[in-house]
Amino acid sequence: MHYLDHNATSPLRPESLSAVTHALTIGGNPSSIHGAGRAARAVMEEARERIAALVSAKPAQVVFTSGATESCHLALLGAAEGSLEGDDSRITRIFVSAIEHKAVLASANRLAERFPWVHVTVLPVAADGVIDLEALRVALREGKGRTLVAVMAANNEIGVIQPIADVSRLVREAGGLLMVDAVPAAGKIDLDFALCDYMVLSGHKLAAPIGSGALIVADGAPLAPQLVGGGHQRGLRAGSENLSGIAGFGAAAHAMRDAEGERTRIAHLRDHFEAALKAAIPGTVIFGEQSPRLCSTSGFAIPGLTAETALIGLDLDGVMMSSGSTCSSGKVAVSHVLTAMGIEESLAACALRASFGWSSTMDDVHAGVRSLVKLHERVRAREAA
Repeated sequence: MHYLDHNATSPLRPESLSAVTHALTIGGNPSSIHGAGRAARAVMEEARERIAALVSAKPAQVVFTSGATESCHLALLGAAEGSLEGDDSRITRIFVSAIEHKAVLASANRLAERFPWVHVTVLPVAADGVIDLEALRVALREGKGRTLVAVMAANNEIGVIQPIADVSRLVREAGGLLMVDAVPAAGKIDLDFALCDYMVLSGHKLAAPIGSGALIVADGAPLAPQLVGGGHQRGLRAGSENLSGIAGFGAAAHAMRDAEGERTRIAHLRDHFEAALKAAIPGTVIFGEQSPRLCSTSGFAIPGLTAETALIGLDLDGVMMSSGSTCSSGKVAVSHVLTAMGIEESLAACALRASFGWSSTMDDVHAGVRSLVKLHERVRAREAA
């Protein structure tokens, strides 16, 4: 099997598996005060420190969740609900970029349904997939009320890195709050939590277990819990913590320290894949090719080869890729990201994503290219018949 779908889920790293196995043997609840509970608490707090270090945050700012979707929901709805103390602090405007993950877009819409005084605005991106900073500047200047802006650090489908430092400066000048979805970018680029108020992370994108995630919250940022019950995690997220998942998450984050060499290796695989594909199939389109991109991600299309046909053929060849965001899965639909970039629907219907990670090899790259070339030749032969 040749796995080229790390952006969907990165296979469990050995370090994560070892940490998960150890945590499962402890048998204690981190909230218990006896020996087993203290041992569980120690494992959880070590993981908290490691995850915070990955994005230059403080351990106390890390709130563990079940994953990125819950973290997005907690950040957006929790920020709005937590800002209700006075008219001056109440969030009334939400700005989200047009290429945000569906979890962010759906949470923003739910927020507007729950709080009728909140208005959601979708900000455009340019043809290269980068947010329109001038549109953000104008939007922040117009209207009244406190603003919450959501912009991802890098896009999960095409890998284009967003200018978070510039976004942060504009939001800070306007007195707003900034949420950064760092799920695709964590471990792939350096991240500085100081630039935002909320940051979303997901364990399984870092080669930790599915079901582990975190929301990092700046000191003083408004946040009302969405899951209530016991006083877990300073009252911000109730429920006994997923100790084994958290331990694996922490181990994966720790494994990515000083990861420059690994990033270079993965970028080499990505670049070789794209160069070989374009050489073999000259009409291949690489989305966002001229923009800074994550080392791990190649969003591309081969005109005439639809994503649905390609995914079936690739799978039969033992090559695992994606048509874009796996969270829209089960179906192959035109990407809202490509639509926002102005990509024609006929080309967007051919969009595929190859994503690379810690377990990727040059053999995987070659297998992916061979399979795609074979599928393209079949399409051409069919058209010529």
